[in-house]
Amino acid sequence: MATPSLPEQFVRTGRFTRGVPDRFTVTPDGATVLFLRARTGDDPAPCLWALDLESGTEWVLADPVRLLGHRRVGIESYTTDRSVDLIAFVLDGGLWAVRRGRGRPWRIAVHGPVSDPRPDPSGRRIAYVSRGALRVTAVDGTGDRALAEPDGPHVEFAAAEHTACTSLDGPRGHWWSPDGTRTLIARTDSASVPPWPAIAGEGPKPRYPAAGCVGPDVTLWVSDLNGPLTVVRWDRKAFEYVVGAGWDPHGPYAVVQSRDQCTVRFLAIDPDHGRTTVLDEQLDDRWVHLVPGLPARTASGGLLAHTDLRGTRHLTVDGAPVTPPGLQLRAVLGTDGDQVLFTASDEPTETHLWRYRPADGARRLTVDPGVHFGVCRGGTLVRVGRGADGPGGRAEVVRDGKPAAAVTSFAERPVLGLHMTRLVLGPRGLRARLHFPSWHRPGSGPLPVLADPYGGAGGQRVTAEVDWKVLVSQWFAEQGFAVPAADGRGTPGRGPDWEREIHGDLFGPALDDQVTALHEAARLHPDLDLGRVGIRGWSFGAGLATAAVLRRPDVFHVAVAGAGVTDQRLYDAHWRERFLGHPDRYPHRYEACSLIREAPNLARPLLLIHGLADLKVPPANTVRLSDALHAACRPHEVLLLPGIGHQPMGTAISEELMDRQMGFLWRHLGPRRAIAAASGVGDG
Repeated sequence: MATPSLPEQFVRTGRFTRGVPDRFTVTPDGATVLFLRARTGDDPAPCLWALDLESGTEWVLADPVRLLGHRRVGIESYTTDRSVDLIAFVLDGGLWAVRRGRGRPWRIAVHGPVSDPRPDPSGRRIAYVSRGALRVTAVDGTGDRALAEPDGPHVEFAAAEHTACTSLDGPRGHWWSPDGTRTLIARTDSASVPPWPAIAGEGPKPRYPAAGCVGPDVTLWVSDLNGPLTVVRWDRKAFEYVVGAGWDPHGPYAVVQSRDQCTVRFLAIDPDHGRTTVLDEQLDDRWVHLVPGLPARTASGGLLAHTDLRGTRHLTVDGAPVTPPGLQLRAVLGTDGDQVLFTASDEPTETHLWRYRPADGARRLTVDPGVHFGVCRGGTLVRVGRGADGPGGRAEVVRDGKPAAAVTSFAERPVLGLHMTRLVLGPRGLRARLHFPSWHRPGSGPLPVLADPYGGAGGQRVTAEVDWKVLVSQWFAEQGFAVPAADGRGTPGRGPDWEREIHGDLFGPALDDQVTALHEAARLHPDLDLGRVGIRGWSFGAGLATAAVLRRPDVFHVAVAGAGVTDQRLYDAHWRERFLGHPDRYPHRYEACSLIREAPNLARPLLLIHGLADLKVPPANTVRLSDALHAACRPHEVLLLPGIGHQPMGTAISEELMDRQMGFLWRHLGPRRAIAAASGVGDG
């Protein structure tokens, strides 16, 4: 039997996510852990499992195959009541529930399709979203009724996109009171939001605002289940973004943000009258960073937030920093009483678990290099570390006085081995990886170079974790390239000053750092042929790759750009205005970052790729750049992918897409092709 290719393995394993234990929940007594995991590394249908820590026994609480009779869909998420006795989940569009430790799962007959089901803390009812309405039902399916229904064609209840900025489990739009008698509900009216520009063959278009456009009208309401809704009142003109909300033992709250993102307020909500009180305010003259899990409150009422001081992002309790200088706060994962579990970095390529307790301060809980996260409750810690041992990482359960117990992973091992070195480059200490072909030996001859960065504020490419993107870099290296990946200014993990160096200029500092990383890597490894340099990127990396051949054709000789933003006005307002401001106030910034404006400068080969079902970056970005290149008589290639979303890797076209990119790169960087001298670049 032939060994499968890496792209084929991506498809079959869901980019190595299948068979990996995930989404852990610990019972209040710390004795049982729930999690999701498929039975094999290529099984697309995750089951809901329970692990008894005293006996070490695992058992399946809900198996999609037994419930539906096929493996086409699995359980992607679940929620529980306060005691972790009642568990609710969606399967094939239906609402299901199961009791921990007893009985079979049952399907609850309700209005469908269902999304985001959440049991009330007492376990008597389940609230769920269906067709823009928030509904509630008893666990036996009786009393199903709407708590809030759309009153317009573009109105949705219980959906709030921007709450994902501070939530640990993605966008949320409804929250139970601790006693299960009330709910806090978000209402979103997108009627005034202009639709994306349409192009032929494009899939459905979401209604979220592009930079400078009117945003959705988001309000919050309190329902007592049997009476009218009470509107929550705050200065919505000054604070139009709802970036977080919830209901803890101290009461309901909201996190609101100004349109310029320079002010964030934490508001306490009076559930009876809808009045709000400012508990905390954060200010920054560029933007206030939104830390996942913050702000929050401990059991005793301590206010958890963050502050940026002298280059360090600190965790604060009641306004006082409780983490040391140089330790960069990443996220707050939860509280257990007055104990706080959080992640932080003192080395940007590593993210470690930390615990803060008032009695003994902050303490690191993980040792091995990697990207770590976890959950803690009832004295039990589940810690997950993803490092050099491959995709999926390792999960283990730790309790005081007992050895760590591993949670089995069925993730497949990649068919491709890694041949890379980690580097710290240049005066800024740029973190980088450098991949070589497995068959290459130092000094055996020059290799063409393929830079493979992301380079933006959305994420890092260079960490201690080996994920699927690292394997993609190695796959390209195996085709005969030296492949560097470097994280420059603007990427996370190195503190607020580093992040904010791209304020007002998305591409300038990021591109300068890619050039520095390339030259420094070549200085350390002379086998890199700087006369044959390509660059590829996706999403922000696509914009960076395009900017590279437009602005620095003396360094970069060919580019592949997938799903990139070329007109900075044609992207999500909340994200783009964070860095460039409102286009009405700062039009020069948008003009300076417009790749369409620079189209006449193209003098190097460029391949543009975009999925027509992309719901994140409008495909019109690629089409408009191509139109501008045609108008300027600049040759280029375009590959539009019907039915494909923002990230095609892991879909059925993975292998074909990677081969297409490789063929394009080799046509222009192959050993028999001479690269034009820098002095001749741009002469038309």
